[in-house]
Amino acid sequence: MKKIINKPEDVVTEALIGMQEAYPDKLEYIEGFEVIARKKKEDKVAVISGGGAGHEPLHAGFVGKGMLDAAVSGNVFSSPSPDRIGAAIERMDSGKGVLLVIKNYSGDIMNFGLASDLAEADDRTVESVVVKDDVAVPDSTYSTGRRGIAGTVFVHKIAGAKAESGASLSEVKAAAEKAISNIRSMGMAMTPCILPAVGKPGFALGEDEIEIGMGIHGEPGVEKTKVKSAKEVAEILLEKILADYDYSGSEVAVLVNGLGGTPLMELYILNKEVQEYLKAKGIRVYKTLVGNYTTALDMTGCSLTLMKLDDELKELLDAECDTPALKW
Repeated sequence: MKKIINKPEDVVTEALIGMQEAYPDKLEYIEGFEVIARKKKEDKVAVISGGGAGHEPLHAGFVGKGMLDAAVSGNVFSSPSPDRIGAAIERMDSGKGVLLVIKNYSGDIMNFGLASDLAEADDRTVESVVVKDDVAVPDSTYSTGRRGIAGTVFVHKIAGAKAESGASLSEVKAAAEKAISNIRSMGMAMTPCILPAVGKPGFALGEDEIEIGMGIHGEPGVEKTKVKSAKEVAEILLEKILADYDYSGSEVAVLVNGLGGTPLMELYILNKEVQEYLKAKGIRVYKTLVGNYTTALDMTGCSLTLMKLDDELKELLDAECDTPALKW
């Protein structure tokens, strides 16, 4: 294993401290709870998210104006504990309520739910939304349903912009739920990733093999197949997305996401094919993001996300944001 780390057991803490040191005027690390928060608590609804480490820049990279107020990190690929989530709620709640954005994994659902219950017992108002955008597997495959993957970034943007506008908690939740209902994603992997504490790949793929639909923690996909061209990858992933949700004649935001080990050159080539495919289908692209937004450590591969837009979602998508990983 070749990684720029000190001790495997310290990677999450040291990474978050390093992030705070990179943005000392904007971000604050809450020691002992693995939370990155906005340095100043704003008089508005707080939007908080989190999950296992290893998906950077998700979630801490999206803390800042117009997106998240705090992000809670678990250990690598592990849900954060309720006490960590509770620390973020306590730190950022201004009295106008808190929205938790949760990815659909059993550990996250359980721990964020427990933290919400404890916060409400302490007279705080907390609401939650659950992102489950991965169309790779049927909604009934896992006990909690579909997995939450890179579409979470768009949910952070929409909810964060709505909260920044001074909207009420119910309005922020409604905007987030609208985004979730209009988002679909699917990914593929070319190589496994190596967890720092394990030191070896978590699964195996042949030299000429890829896995379609693999999850961001190495969960099984729908098919192992031979290496495909960028055009073929775009077609496979988009066909599955469009079969799941009707984007015909609509305007969309597109996210071409790398899983951590894929060069930007390849992601831009993939984006070329995505844009051509959608144009041929009569789907108009309003905004495109290309890069590493929701990764799986050093895994090579990609995911594609579409979000169908209306006037409200376009306005919130375009709203100013200033975070380490997204700024406009």
